[in-house]
Amino acid sequence: MMERLFDWAARPAERLVTVGSLRSGKGTVARHAQVTADTAEEAAAAEAAGIEMVVCRAANVAAVRQGSRHVFVTAALGFAEAVTDDDILRVAFRALTEGADAVITARSLSVVSRLAAEDMPVMGHLGFVPRKSTWVGRTRVVGKTTDEAEALWHRFRRLQEAGAFAVEAELVAAPLLAEITRRSGLVTVSLGSGPGGDVIFLFGSDICGEEGRLPRHARAYGDMARLRQSIRDERASAFAAFRADVAQGGFPGTTNTAAMEPGQWEELLERLGQADCGTFR
Repeated sequence: MMERLFDWAARPAERLVTVGSLRSGKGTVARHAQVTADTAEEAAAAEAAGIEMVVCRAANVAAVRQGSRHVFVTAALGFAEAVTDDDILRVAFRALTEGADAVITARSLSVVSRLAAEDMPVMGHLGFVPRKSTWVGRTRVVGKTTDEAEALWHRFRRLQEAGAFAVEAELVAAPLLAEITRRSGLVTVSLGSGPGGDVIFLFGSDICGEEGRLPRHARAYGDMARLRQSIRDERASAFAAFRADVAQGGFPGTTNTAAMEPGQWEELLERLGQADCGTFR
């Protein structure tokens, strides 16, 4: 069912899900899927597949909206593009007015509160946050011990109190996220955190098999790495054939070149001879 609304530029719009439907749907059997998409082509593929939600870089919202008018788009606010409070607000508002439905940030709770104070739908990021992974020492699941799980639970609670409507929970112990989903008002987006989230999220590159090595939490449903290798091989083969054809005088041929109109070449030679213009040096 499509939800009718107005976007942040006050344009009539239709979305597969909204903040309201995500929040009201917590605790139901229905589960939504989210993928990454940074191009119009990727967004169009997501919409055609029935994916309800995508995440993209804030700078790519306009391109994503060219590919899909209906998916719920969350714009990621980059650390480098949005540093000060003014930067963060500027980038967030631009992303929303270009068609995003929400923003996601892994910044501090004060940043979340600042965005939420403008009634922006804000998604936080907790658990294993790659850019902050030095704090946990390595790539690993967070919340496997009682002490760590309790500390993480309080971080989720504080995120909700700061005004976030949702949270990307990355590499959180599955039983912990399931309990947080049950107890919390946050819409939980599970990335490698088990089936207990309100939304299940995977990177598009993992789904499509773009890399040879997959993280443990992911599953490949395609083999684009093979296709890309085939394209590389085909390109190299075509280049080699062209080079050999040039060396052997086979290219360009008569079908690849243009002649002058009948009689014009002879007329040109006659004119050049009369002009006695000498030779080029």
